[in-house]
Amino acid sequence: MELFEEKERLEELDKKYIWHPFTQMKDWLGQKPLIITEGRDCFLKDISGRWYLDGVSSMWVNIHGHRKKELDDAVKEQIDLIAHSTMLGLSNVPAIRLAGKLMKAVNASLGPSLNKLFYSDNGSTAVEVGLKMAFQYWQHKGVTGKNSFLSLKNAYHGDTIGAVSVGGIDIFHRAFGPLLFKTYRAASPYCYRCEYEKTRPGCGFECLNGMEEILKAHSEEIAALIIEPLIQAAGGMIVSPAGYLRGVRDLCTKYGVLMIADEVATGFGRTGRMFACEHESVLPDILCLSKGITGGYLPMAVTVAKEEIYDAFLGEFGELKTFFHGHSYTGNPLASAAASACLDVFEREKTIENLGPKIEMLKAWLHEVSRLPHAGDARNMGLMAGVELVRDKGTKEPYAYAEKAGWKVALRAREDGVLIRPLGNVVVLMPPLSISMENMRRMLDVIGNAIASDTG
Repeated sequence: MELFEEKERLEELDKKYIWHPFTQMKDWLGQKPLIITEGRDCFLKDISGRWYLDGVSSMWVNIHGHRKKELDDAVKEQIDLIAHSTMLGLSNVPAIRLAGKLMKAVNASLGPSLNKLFYSDNGSTAVEVGLKMAFQYWQHKGVTGKNSFLSLKNAYHGDTIGAVSVGGIDIFHRAFGPLLFKTYRAASPYCYRCEYEKTRPGCGFECLNGMEEILKAHSEEIAALIIEPLIQAAGGMIVSPAGYLRGVRDLCTKYGVLMIADEVATGFGRTGRMFACEHESVLPDILCLSKGITGGYLPMAVTVAKEEIYDAFLGEFGELKTFFHGHSYTGNPLASAAASACLDVFEREKTIENLGPKIEMLKAWLHEVSRLPHAGDARNMGLMAGVELVRDKGTKEPYAYAEKAGWKVALRAREDGVLIRPLGNVVVLMPPLSISMENMRRMLDVIGNAIASDTG
């Protein structure tokens, strides 16, 4: 049966059985679902045959476009050999090859000290691994009492319990409060809505002062600080002021606290560098990676640690210093083959080097769109951008959540052939890095018109 002929049946099955993530299902059940059947370059095709520009890289994972030949070929070649074997007590060729390429990329960007990687499945698990590594590291070093973590308000690090414990977005995390372990939270460098009520240039440094007060009082309890470098993505594309990330690194060093950089969203070129920490020459103790690592082909994550952290886990079998953590699909050969090919494309096509004109186009558009009466703040870091919609530009009064201001813009853009997904009142743009200048302009025009139209 042709997909188009099966359309109604598929819509029925979806509504009957599937519970969609981050989706109010009552709304979903009352609307026609958009069902994707095919992808090509920066576009997605739905079951009715209509094509859309993928303005958020299929939830920030697609890097080089859909159906990238090199990635297709790598997965096809690997599946003729083996799809999966465990890494518990074994290894496999694609995972080993990927480790070499990935460490080359990390070391070129951040330096040679990060050189031990641990495979897992997704961004949340990469963070869970990092948190557990940091906690157990101090135990093995004989330092007791470091049983907590420091994170930021408006932070998002994933949806598993450990990752939620260090999250800071009430709308996502508050409901699970009774399940979470203790953490400390520092102010977010959200300059547009700074809780210190300072001017934009000084906002980040007031936040650093507040962070230092927490560390000064509680560093003996804090195993690690975890941060999304330069931009809090799910928090609303909140961009840190220049120098803030370097200040965070310096505070961690000063107070003897490990620094975990969650680059799940910011890694692999999204900010204009391979990794966001590179912008301020910051070397974290632990680095969490996922999303774009396989170019949007298969689930995979990596947690990279300094060798001194790895060394703390070395011991005799009976000492039980082993890192007792793992996943069924750790180092999956198919995902490893895709990730390896993804890194090859970065190098061969000079993906990072070619981002400059696209970033400049985006910045110019953000400047223009910020003049609209309900565009309160328009911000970006590389090709990660957000336009925060407000009811009143003078007072920065936000739209009520129930008004769905961001969603109205997204739905209008969908009508004009561009798929985006907002974060509350923030219209989010995160196209594939491979997007052409022509398609970039098309996407920006559609979204700009949608904002102007649906905010009056």
